Amino acid sequence: MRRYLRLAILAALVASALPQPAAARAPGERCFPETGQCISGAIRIYWERNGGLPIFGYPLSGVFTDQVEGSWSGPVQWFERDRLEDHSAERLGVLAGRLGAQMLELQGRPWQDLPRADGAPAGCRYFAATGHSLCGAFLRAWLAQGGLARFGYPLSEPAEESLMLGRDIWTGTVQYFERRRMELHQDLAGTPYAVLLGLLGRDTLAYAKALKCAKADSPMVDLAQARGYSCAGSLPQLWVPIATQPFERGLMIWLASPDGRAATIYVLAQAAGALGWSAYADEWRDTTPLPDLGQPPPGLLRPARGFGWIWATNPAVRTALGWATAIERGSRGNAQRFYINSGSGELMIIQAPAVEQQYLLYDRPRQGGAAAEVIGL
Repeated sequence: MRRYLRLAILAALVASALPQPAAARAPGERCFPETGQCISGAIRIYWERNGGLPIFGYPLSGVFTDQVEGSWSGPVQWFERDRLEDHSAERLGVLAGRLGAQMLELQGRPWQDLPRADGAPAGCRYFAATGHSLCGAFLRAWLAQGGLARFGYPLSEPAEESLMLGRDIWTGTVQYFERRRMELHQDLAGTPYAVLLGLLGRDTLAYAKALKCAKADSPMVDLAQARGYSCAGSLPQLWVPIATQPFERGLMIWLASPDGRAATIYVLAQAAGALGWSAYADEWRDTTPLPDLGQPPPGLLRPARGFGWIWATNPAVRTALGWATAIERGSRGNAQRFYINSGSGELMIIQAPAVEQQYLLYDRPRQGGAAAEVIGL
């Protein structure tokens, strides 16, 4: 599912999260105005000798000392697709970070818990060390671009996920490796770009920053506690693709799933003076035609894609919402489900920065009959 995003790329977020480079350019530096960062020394040599921009992307930080995986501490630099670590002091040179493993861990789905394969078909490879296979276009890309030394072992089987690529939300097949994530772009089949290396450096940085905001002192947790929901019952979905669209009598929210499952579409509609909600799996695909229900009245819109499918195929939803009043807007945001021990039920909070709103969805109506709330961020 493709949704066009109006959120600026994460340069400002990354710049605020990491140490800034010195204003003056050091000898031997190569700088990139696209991100305002420079590369030099051993990391620049490694970057240029091992593929440069297509393999690593632009630098997102300067070089700074950091602790990696709780054991090694030394100079690191973040790039759009990688984190490079300078192990020259141990005479190991520059090494790529284990970002595939780190991202899965941050998302609460460590690779050790993912479904494994018992073997591999003919023409594929099987890696007993992790219990995963490597086939087809992913195998060819793995071999052509450095194999085990560059990517490490596969940590997952190919699976469908929704990711933010530039201004689009892209849904397609991905496979995780110790150090990278590969993405299969069917629309580019037959070209050298059918398999692309994910922007895992950018995503891991953003996710790690958002994770810090999900601790006990975060606004999302504070909001739940203020309404009597003091127990976080599940891991948060952080910095995931979100889209919203307003209607005459309510709105729709599209929330991606980070674990490859179908996205969820939430319908919030006014009924009997209160805001209620319902949820649907997003089963629409680019090739699915939408029913023709005629033209909307002047100034109103007919929803498209997944929103349009739910709206067109569910008369009750269509009647409750009416026509759309604006185009859908996309960004990234956070979501988390909270529980309470008193038996009062559950609370789902969805934060959508693009429209500066938070949506509170109760599994049981609150006092006064409210099943959902919309408040400003």
